[in-house]
Amino acid sequence: MKILIAPDSFKGTLSALEAARAIEVGIQRVLPDAITQCLPLADGGEGTLDVLLFAAQGERKSARVTDANGDLIEVNYGLLTEAQGTIAVLEAAQVVGLATAWIDVAERTTRGLGELLRQCLDQGVRRFLIGLGGSSTNDGGAGLLVALGVQLLDADGKAIEPSPRGLVVLDRVDFSTLDARLAACDITVLTDVDHPLCGPAGATVVFGPQKGVQAAQVAAFDAAIAHLARLCDAWAGCAMSQQAGAGAAGGLGYALMLLGAKRRPGAEVVCEWMQLDARLRDADWLITGEGKSDAQTLHGKLPIVAANHAQAARVPAILLSGVIEAESRVLLEQKFVRCFSVVGEGVTVDGSLRDPTRWLTERGESVANWISRSYSSSESSAE
Repeated sequence: MKILIAPDSFKGTLSALEAARAIEVGIQRVLPDAITQCLPLADGGEGTLDVLLFAAQGERKSARVTDANGDLIEVNYGLLTEAQGTIAVLEAAQVVGLATAWIDVAERTTRGLGELLRQCLDQGVRRFLIGLGGSSTNDGGAGLLVALGVQLLDADGKAIEPSPRGLVVLDRVDFSTLDARLAACDITVLTDVDHPLCGPAGATVVFGPQKGVQAAQVAAFDAAIAHLARLCDAWAGCAMSQQAGAGAAGGLGYALMLLGAKRRPGAEVVCEWMQLDARLRDADWLITGEGKSDAQTLHGKLPIVAANHAQAARVPAILLSGVIEAESRVLLEQKFVRCFSVVGEGVTVDGSLRDPTRWLTERGESVANWISRSYSSSESSAE
């Protein structure tokens, strides 16, 4: 029996590889003869850099850039080598992640991601994979544009701060000083978000509250980036702000699409790099999971994408997550043959966070026991 263990990271506790190995220990305790394979996955958010470096045996690099708070920090990025040349892997969560943001969201900026992209350009890199999940910013990508040479000016021709608060006095946008090297770049943004930049389904309304945007601020924030979008769309010659994915990462998707980036579902790109389909061909079971599975999981998060690939390969998929939202369980059970949660059966959320490896391993044992019973039952039926 071969079991493929392919989770996303358990955000804030375990990386995807750590989670996979914890589950593997539990499986092997119950099924010592099973062949297990750990395959860490991601969907464009936190952990995407680590997974792609693992997949391609890439080179981890570091750089000093500005974070969302305006402080200089050291961040990681990756360089992957292919026959067609070098690809830089950037992760927005490394630079402007929600976990490290402490100033008011009205003042946060994406400048640092633009600085990191520019440093890669200085090294001669022209191909990029940029994961957009886990950002803390809602500036419409203004900071990134400024870091790459775009000028955002007020009515007096003075540079404004590229933040939600600064955009209030924006009068015009000057793309004439945009870094010319970007014209020769191949940029792919990794995101499962298909929202436009503005409006009822846009970045601020849908994702702003997760980043600290208060209810009373939503309309003003949305209006500020809508004004930026009108000026930038005029330069682009099309309504780029209405394109699917423009609202990803508080508008980072929009800014990068203005620069010619293509959008792809992050989970699908990672699954390609990890050769998931090839590994499923001789697998008997797939186990996937994440920190919390809920309604968002059903809209293209890694576990659903992995389950779809397993279904195509006729491999039964099992979900093992830290928490499974009760309201979403029925729908999730339509995609997975069985759903397991770390939290429950005497394990609290706090307890699971204090010792995630232990409890994930124990739930791995539960999964293995269930597989053992199912496997025995299928063999008996076959006889």
